[in-house]
Amino acid sequence: CAATFLPKTYLAAEPEQRKVFVYEAQDRRDPFLPLVSPDGRVLEPQIVKGGEGRPQIEGIIYEAGGSSYAVVNGEVIKAGDTSGGYQVLEIHPEKVVFLKGSEKIEIELKKE
Repeated sequence: CAATFLPKTYLAAEPEQRKVFVYEAQDRRDPFLPLVSPDGRVLEPQIVKGGEGRPQIEGIIYEAGGSSYAVVNGEVIKAGDTSGGYQVLEIHPEKVVFLKGSEKIEIELKKE
């Protein structure tokens, strides 16, 4: 009785996919920057400013005749709240109306 051995077949492993992470500072310091220099001096934290100072509408939760909320620059706000010097006057399904000084500013929710 003769036995025949066949070599195992090896499948090529799929290349490993790298995960990419993006840190969005949103007016906070970058946690990856050192707070102390190599010679021991305390460094001033560098705040990363987002955009041009205008509120960025990231989401809206609208309830007709009820409590509506908007996510502005990472913060949940409602009518009457202030964010970055902009007072929220009204929240609509597709936009938020702000008051900056005496100027009314409407900013629409960006559609991606």
